[in-house]
Amino acid sequence: MTPPAPENPAHEAPAHEAPTDETPMLELRNVSRQFKVSRGLMKGSTNLKAVDDVSLQLRRGEVLGLVGESGCGKTTLSRILLGLMPPSSGEVLVGGEPMSAADRKARARRIQPVFQDPYSSLNPRKTVSQIVSAPLEVHDVGAPGDRARVVAETLDLVGLPRRVADSYPGQMSGGQRQRVAIARALVMRPEVMICDEPTSALDVSVQSQILNLLLDLQKELGLTYLLISHNLAVVEHLANRVAVMYLGRIVEVSETAKLFAGPRHPYAEALLASVLTPDPGMGVPDTQLGLAYPNPIDPPSGCAFHPRCKAATDLCKARRPETIRDAAGLVECHLATPAPLPA
Repeated sequence: MTPPAPENPAHEAPAHEAPTDETPMLELRNVSRQFKVSRGLMKGSTNLKAVDDVSLQLRRGEVLGLVGESGCGKTTLSRILLGLMPPSSGEVLVGGEPMSAADRKARARRIQPVFQDPYSSLNPRKTVSQIVSAPLEVHDVGAPGDRARVVAETLDLVGLPRRVADSYPGQMSGGQRQRVAIARALVMRPEVMICDEPTSALDVSVQSQILNLLLDLQKELGLTYLLISHNLAVVEHLANRVAVMYLGRIVEVSETAKLFAGPRHPYAEALLASVLTPDPGMGVPDTQLGLAYPNPIDPPSGCAFHPRCKAATDLCKARRPETIRDAAGLVECHLATPAPLPA
C-alpha cells in the first residue's frame, strides 16, 4: 500500500494545480547553456555551448530515456531541470508553469534527483533515518513523530527493513545505499524523478533489483522519470521513449521499441551497434565512430556529426539540418525523411 503523503496544514506549501494529461510534466523550450572556458595562456576565453537550443517534453507518467556519450550535455541538462543551474537562454516549464516563477522549495517538492553514486551522495556521518527525514525538516513538514512514521513507511516502500533506520551508510551495501537515496527522493512524494545513471556504480548482481524497484515505484505512485544512462539495455528495459543527445543537441526522439528496431539518425544507429552481444563469436562491436570525440569548443560546421558519419554528404558539412518533427518523433538529419502520418 502506498503510504500517505506527510501532512502539516500549518506549514504546507501552497498546493499546485495538477496538470492535465496533455500538459507535459517538464518541458524545455529552446534551452541553451553556455560556459566561458579558457583557451590557454595568452589566448583568452571562448564560449562552450554544453546545451544547444534543446526543446523536449517529458510527458506525465512516462519514463523518458536520455542517452549519449560522456560530454554530450546530459548532466548539464539534468541540472537545468533540477533548477541547480539556470539556462543561458530558453525556458523550462513544470506542469505548464515557468520554472522561474516557482520558488526553490516548491520546485524541489515536485522534482527530485537520484544520483549515480550512492557512496558519495549520502552523508556518511548521518544515520539512514536522518538522511531520509532531511527533506521533511528542510520543508518543515510534520512534527518529529510524524516524520519518523513517514520515514519508516518510505523505507518499507523501497524494500528496506526498518531496523536500518539507525544504521550509517558505511554499514550498508551499495544496493542498500541506493535504496536509501531513492527513499530520500520519495519522502516528499514528488511527481518527477531525475535518475542520473542510477545503477552504474552498483554490482551487476543488484542492478536489476534497483531497476525493478524503480519500475514498481513508477507504477504504484504514478511517477514520471527522466532516466539518464549510458547503458542502452537499461534504457530499453525501463523507458517508454528515448531521446538521443549529441554535442549538446537532441538529434532523435522516438518510442523505445521503434528506436531500437530502426534508428533514424546515424549516431543513434552507431550507439545501438556498440552494444556488446553475449555471443562470443561476434567479438567487440565496431561502431565506426573512431576514438576522437569532436571538440565542443570548436564544433564542426554544418551537422556536428558529419566528421564521424560514413553517409555524410557535402550538404551535411555545409549546413545544419532542420529538425523534423513527425508521427515517428523527432530527428535532426539531412538524410532522414519525414514519417508518414498514420492512416
